[in-house]
Amino acid sequence: MPIYEYRCSKCGKTFEALQSISADPIDKCIYCRGKAKKIVSVSSFQFKGKGWYITDYKNSSAGEKKSGPAKKKDENKNKNANTN
Repeated sequence: MPIYEYRCSKCGKTFEALQSISADPIDKCIYCRGKAKKIVSVSSFQFKGKGWYITDYKNSSAGEKKSGPAKKKDENKNKNANTN
């Protein structure tokens, strides 16, 4: 269940409530019984990475794919070393 944040217009305090999505919003402050209003707050999680694709996450086959281009770079270095 999500946690919603509310702010009282009477006392100015902010409080949280664990509610289901379908639940009615809280309309009274839990501290002074004044009028409370749901506020938008910052999420508590972050998405990291370039995108949403399965290839963006580490798995056993990802290591094999990453080692392929690295070998090519090493081969290119060796070719350049031989030409000089």
